[in-house]
Amino acid sequence: MSQNRANSTAFIEAEQYSAFILRNLHDGMLPGIMYRNVSDFGSGTTLNIKTVGSVTIQDGAEEVPFNYSPIESGTVTLTITDYVGDAWYVSDDLREDGAQVEALMAARSSESTRAIQETFETRFLKKCNTAQTDANANTINGFPHRIASAVATVSSENTILLDHFIKMKLAFDKANVPMAGRIAIVDPVVSSTLDRLVTVTSTVTPFGQKILENGFDRDHQFLMNLYGWNIITSNRLDKGTFSDGTTSVTGGVANVFMSVADDNTKPIMAAWRRMPKVEGERNKDLRRDEFVTSSRWGFGAQRVDTLGIVITSATKV
Repeated sequence: MSQNRANSTAFIEAEQYSAFILRNLHDGMLPGIMYRNVSDFGSGTTLNIKTVGSVTIQDGAEEVPFNYSPIESGTVTLTITDYVGDAWYVSDDLREDGAQVEALMAARSSESTRAIQETFETRFLKKCNTAQTDANANTINGFPHRIASAVATVSSENTILLDHFIKMKLAFDKANVPMAGRIAIVDPVVSSTLDRLVTVTSTVTPFGQKILENGFDRDHQFLMNLYGWNIITSNRLDKGTFSDGTTSVTGGVANVFMSVADDNTKPIMAAWRRMPKVEGERNKDLRRDEFVTSSRWGFGAQRVDTLGIVITSATKV
């Protein structure tokens, strides 16, 4: 008698698994060019950095003494505040009975580190928003650096306008911020609104190309250069209810405008006290291998005159 499916069910594997392990799809990370990486902070939890203001020149006259005036000075601080990690284990039983367990553990470690990186970026963008005073225009040299969209029509509400880019350009010009290195990180919802307002071309500026070559992957989209702003999208911008002191946006997103021309102009500084690393050990009592990933870092606002926030709806286009 020949063998068939009906009389050989014991030899049919109910499920088959591909040798290819499907991993989560992630978007690209913001490159380190976005913040000043503080290298002279090897110990302690708080770093104090001195700041120097501007000098006011006086008109003089013969036999008239000048007034002795001090230069403004102060400090900004960076504190190691974030302690982030992950832990997992693999049992001996799984190693004995499973297949591709080592590949699974390698993927688990990679995903853990990636999650820490995403948390770092999210908190960096949140720091950009909280570095300003909410419900305040954050005026510098007479021009606001915090703008909330007041658009209110039947079809759209609190959406981005080209005028917002023009106003932020003027605010940066009045704050003597260099033209080179200006970037705007906007939500994909804002990107969709811009698609309706302007004709988007695929031309990438040399500065935009530099950013793309230093850390961006497929899903951080370079949109365009508009009024001097190299516009890039991110899904990790700070979201909530925010205001500029005149208009409050519920369910809003804080789109970030900044200068990253050099370390002196970058508004946010950061320090990694412990880069993400994986450590493992054997638990003989529970018969399993245990792994822990940990990291420590901190952020600080080193200047606010090179920082701008435009608050728009996180859902309306």
